[in-house]
Amino acid sequence: MQRLIFLIVILIFCQTLTANSQSRTVVYDETGCLYTSYKGLVMAGYQGWFAAQGDASNRGWHHYQKKDTFEPGHASIDFWPDVNEYPKTYPTAFSYADGKPAYVYSPYDESSVDLHFKWMKEYGIDGVFMQRFLVEVKSEKGKRHFNQVLANALKAARKYKRALCIMYDLSGATSADMDLLIDDWNELQRQFDLFSNKANPTYLRHNGKPLLAIWGVGFNDGRNYTVADVQTVVGKLKSSTNKTSILLGVPYYWRTMTKDTEPSNLLHPLIKSVDIIMPWAVGRYTAQTYASVADATLPGDIAWCAANQVDYVPLVFPGFSWGNLKNSPAVYNQIPRLKGNFLWQQVAGAKQAGVTSLYVAMFDEVDEGTAIFKTQKEGHLPLNADGKFVGIEADLDSDYYLWLTGQAANWFHGRKGYSAEKPSRKK
Repeated sequence: MQRLIFLIVILIFCQTLTANSQSRTVVYDETGCLYTSYKGLVMAGYQGWFAAQGDASNRGWHHYQKKDTFEPGHASIDFWPDVNEYPKTYPTAFSYADGKPAYVYSPYDESSVDLHFKWMKEYGIDGVFMQRFLVEVKSEKGKRHFNQVLANALKAARKYKRALCIMYDLSGATSADMDLLIDDWNELQRQFDLFSNKANPTYLRHNGKPLLAIWGVGFNDGRNYTVADVQTVVGKLKSSTNKTSILLGVPYYWRTMTKDTEPSNLLHPLIKSVDIIMPWAVGRYTAQTYASVADATLPGDIAWCAANQVDYVPLVFPGFSWGNLKNSPAVYNQIPRLKGNFLWQQVAGAKQAGVTSLYVAMFDEVDEGTAIFKTQKEGHLPLNADGKFVGIEADLDSDYYLWLTGQAANWFHGRKGYSAEKPSRKK
């Protein structure tokens, strides 16, 4: 019997050493938790808000459409998902130049989310922050949608041993919605047994506690809630048996309280009270301006956080495009991807500045063209009346940005051989 127990222990140990097929050694702690810290991880944001006509969400076209219609000339997405591997897809009114119909997916389907997490494991991406939009979960239909997508993700995270964390997005919320965040968070814990290391061993912990992210704090773009409102929420979360670590998504110029940031005297005390901050860098620079912007920002941010015992996670993104969302041809491919050079420029800048973790915007954001998952390439895109869609560069594979993000994860996991020079993909 002792020999049998010994062999079982050895087998389990070997399985943990190979849990990640890329480079990171994944080991459960003594409680059964798989991810005990954000440090050393490369994670992406996961919108999960898309719905397709005909899926079981009964939301029609959601976040694909423009003015309640998803047809040529009426689309909110700039990039078109590559759906070749999806078990279930949905026909649209769009077609390719050869007349073949164009299809999309729905994350309401378990098989779609399973495929996404399978990709995360295959390319070595540690996991995702599941976006949960307060304005969406206020309605029963929206709440049902996001709960189903979360259920799909929790199951896939267990299956593929990927980290997962809830991120509330406050965009469009009001002061009156802040209690909803607390209530919804408590409900998720009960409904999904969220902190059970048996039920959800890959839910992300940090500083010894489950992590909760709240995005949209301190921006000066006319929001209908205040820093004080968020301070109250954080206080309640921290006081409820003190069992939650907090990540705040803040403006890029949070430290100097300039440009995109509300100059509130409450912002810095609030940041000092949480565990991690993640400044929103999307749209704040291009490949041409990155060095000057980051050189003037990153070192000071990192030093401030170190002095105040707050962990700092920078954001990187592959490019930006929202021509269809904004009905403006001028902002198609507004921040070019440059065949991955722009993304790697940011990865290298963050790594060389001494940070230990990354937030990648975003895994599936085709509305604003920051998606890293598989999308269609230039030259193979549906027609869009007087508009168009933007594709991955024609000489790259549709999975290139998944692969490149995985290379970034390898570097942050400690694998040698990486530098400011973008890695070359071997065929």
